[in-house]
Amino acid sequence: MHVAIAIVGFRNPADIVCCLEGLAQSEHAAFEVIVCENGGDAAFEALAAAIPATLAGGQAVRTFNAGRNLGYAGGVNRCLAETPDAEAWWILNPDTCPAPRTLAAMIARLEAGDCQAVGNTVHHPNGVVQSHGGVWRRWLARAVSIGHGSRLETPVNAAAIEGRQTYLNGASMLVSRRFVEVVGGMREEYFLYCEEVEWCLRARALGLTLGFAPDAPVLHEQGTATGNTTDLRQRSRLSVYLNERNRLLLTRDCFPGVLPVAAAAALVLLSLRFARRGAWKQLGYALQGWWAGLRNERGVPAGV
Repeated sequence: MHVAIAIVGFRNPADIVCCLEGLAQSEHAAFEVIVCENGGDAAFEALAAAIPATLAGGQAVRTFNAGRNLGYAGGVNRCLAETPDAEAWWILNPDTCPAPRTLAAMIARLEAGDCQAVGNTVHHPNGVVQSHGGVWRRWLARAVSIGHGSRLETPVNAAAIEGRQTYLNGASMLVSRRFVEVVGGMREEYFLYCEEVEWCLRARALGLTLGFAPDAPVLHEQGTATGNTTDLRQRSRLSVYLNERNRLLLTRDCFPGVLPVAAAAALVLLSLRFARRGAWKQLGYALQGWWAGLRNERGVPAGV
């Protein structure tokens, strides 16, 4: 199976270099890499100067300049359009490093034929699991990561994860040609955050199935380009604002009947979450995002 690996960058060539170094060790060699640079002309020049045209195994690495900041969803969609002959696409964050066996394991799960997209275990550098996938809680407008906080070496029940998950971690997700043909692209008006959740929920509503590859770890240096750090008090306005806005947009798009309850629950939860950590500035950003979502404001936020 020939896979196009889609990476969206934003002024972070060092991250992408590290990601490519990991991909160069892949046990599955039939792939190409397509990188969309969202950070402008200077960022594209820096990226082009930093990364090779081919990996050690001969795999092509292509870069293109988006010309403007398309957001993550827009960048992914452009990568899909740039690789029309691929048999599957691996959406991979630039601040990740997959293990050599990861792509082969994900392809094996996809080729089993009973799913159209495959997720895997995404973990932090300290060996703590970020997620094995996730569950969207519609009444709370919140995502719950399966396995979050567990150790990477802890055995997992793949069948149980597949039975629970309603979305895949957007840092690493392998989607088939049928997935893209049936579902279409990501919602670009989200710009950043929740786009992969909505993509998966839309796919499930159309009758497609999500799989999980248990022996396919991907290391994730979370938030190097977006400011979405683990410390709430250090998170950027863009990260906090869009997280809260897009949770309500997703609810409106996928579960409109529960929006009044979900919006009220989201307001309570975000207030408790940021206030408890003393993240008062971020609480302000969150309230702005919540209000924007309630008003159905979409697209590129002001100031980006």
